[in-house]
Amino acid sequence: MLKSQFIKFTPFFPYKPSFSSLSISTTIKLKSQMASYSTSSSSSKLLFRQLFEKESSTYTYLLADASHAEKPAVLIDPVDRTVDRDLSLIQELGLKLVYAMNTHVHADHVTGTGLIKSKVPDVKSVISKASGATADLYVEQGDKIRFGDLFLEVRATPGHTLGCLTYVTGDGPDQPQPRMAFTGDTLLIRGCGRTDFQGGSAEKLYKSIHSQIFTLPKDTLLYPAHDYKGFSHSWRGDAV
Repeated sequence: MLKSQFIKFTPFFPYKPSFSSLSISTTIKLKSQMASYSTSSSSSKLLFRQLFEKESSTYTYLLADASHAEKPAVLIDPVDRTVDRDLSLIQELGLKLVYAMNTHVHADHVTGTGLIKSKVPDVKSVISKASGATADLYVEQGDKIRFGDLFLEVRATPGHTLGCLTYVTGDGPDQPQPRMAFTGDTLLIRGCGRTDFQGGSAEKLYKSIHSQIFTLPKDTLLYPAHDYKGFSHSWRGDAV
């Protein structure tokens, strides 16, 4: 169990791998937490949930400013099959969903953002400006997505697709520590996303990982969009 000033981590959901990810020469050691049941984190500032969709082995992430009066929340990489589950959880926790965000255009599942917007019209969809997809808000390198007094920093990490993004929790004394990076398919646990379609480039992917993710503090928690071997996250300091 990981304890810090802001985050209390408990791993989640057992599942079996469906297929392997492509490996990269620079990888993440197997110090990652094994997923065993529901992942949750709650503190005076950040409320965090890691959710799992078993058909595509996709992780969806819920973050909210629990200290703010309106408890604004963001949902990263929602899946169409689990939208009702996600919205029910948000309602149970008394949160106000502000943004439904994607790390990239997904080839292995249908994003849940459109369905969420049909059920909660005030929610804004978010995706990379370079993705070519339709959204309410297009973001690019250096942008900040604010929810309450917290924010996510946008880092452009193309390679798996041209429009891949990594969302990183804010840097500052009033932001959760250690930092958290939601890497999509750019960086998985002991591997990375494939680069042979959707405008993929192994050269760009390598550069993205080294310049935008491996430059984060060593205690940064790395959360992928998928895992097929029962792990939930890794640490930046595990990179070799």
